[in-house]
Amino acid sequence: MSRVLQAEINLKSLVDNFHFIKSITKRANKSTKIIAIVKADAYGHGAIEVSKCLQKNNVDYLGVAFYDEALSLRESKIDCPILLLFDREIEGIFKYKLTPVIFDINHAKELSEYARKKGVKIPVHVKVETGMGRLGIYENICEQVRKIANMPNLSIEGVMSHLSIAEDPLWSAEQINKFKELKKCLSNLGISPIFHISNSAGIFLEDAIFDAVRPGIMLYGYSTKSVLDGIRPCMTLKTKLLDIRKLPKGTPISYGKTFITKRDSLIGVIPIGYADGYFRRLSNRGFIIVRGKKAPVVGTICMDITMIDLTEIPEARVEDEVIILGSYGNEKITAWDIASWADTIPYEVLTSLGSKAKKKYIYETEGMYNDFRESKKS
Repeated sequence: MSRVLQAEINLKSLVDNFHFIKSITKRANKSTKIIAIVKADAYGHGAIEVSKCLQKNNVDYLGVAFYDEALSLRESKIDCPILLLFDREIEGIFKYKLTPVIFDINHAKELSEYARKKGVKIPVHVKVETGMGRLGIYENICEQVRKIANMPNLSIEGVMSHLSIAEDPLWSAEQINKFKELKKCLSNLGISPIFHISNSAGIFLEDAIFDAVRPGIMLYGYSTKSVLDGIRPCMTLKTKLLDIRKLPKGTPISYGKTFITKRDSLIGVIPIGYADGYFRRLSNRGFIIVRGKKAPVVGTICMDITMIDLTEIPEARVEDEVIILGSYGNEKITAWDIASWADTIPYEVLTSLGSKAKKKYIYETEGMYNDFRESKKS
């Protein structure tokens, strides 16, 4: 038996989610572009396979955080436009035809000078501050963007910002209004690039849909709401029962004696732990699906193994497949569930567990699995 956590990534769900997002945005603006965010290894789903799938479905841009992420996509023959969100890389941008996001004037000057020496003109997106307080031009914004627009060999293809609390309509309205004012100011100067401020949550705010949107977690089947009709989670996480132990009442389980059996019990052992991204915070709080029933996590989660109480599931057997994230029969565990048990957010659940899992890619059609591939990443 392998101790490897297995992630099954359903590309049909990804495609369906992508088209659902397009259907929402087209209602507000028929020409809205989709910038699909695939940073952090596509939120743990595998950036290369996800990006290949999205490219086949005519995504307008892919968005990554850092240069190394973009490089791996280009080396995998992904040739659609890639937006580089948080990096000051210069040389690689030209070599691999990436689109940099400029968030300060000095970066713009460096890119302009390099482009001038190379004798080429490159498209850039300029990030501006509207209320996130993270990155972006924040003083004399319209004037600064004008200066960038006048720099040699740079072409402002886009202007972007980021909603900090898209779930708060009043605060979001303040950010959106600032963005609208900037758009009007730049338009008066003859500068009319595409504007984008909307993340996944912002897609539901019609005023936040400008010329493009940047869906991230929504592509993978989650939103800021715990349940959202129209999208499906793409990731299922599985492992197998390593052992089952019959233990008498009063037996301590795992480090620290944080759980002591209150009855004669069946205790299962599964080969995942916090080294696999299964948070220690889930000790005595989480659940695992075994044979279509939920079994509680008991005792402190270890580096490599976790214990579950199988007393109410006596039919369980060693090597049974168990579900960490996903559904079986009438039971399901979502990233929202795990996040609530661990006092975190679904983003961290997906990136933590997905990044450590061995991945299989399926394309589900009418209940059948085809186009099956297994990632080389172990």
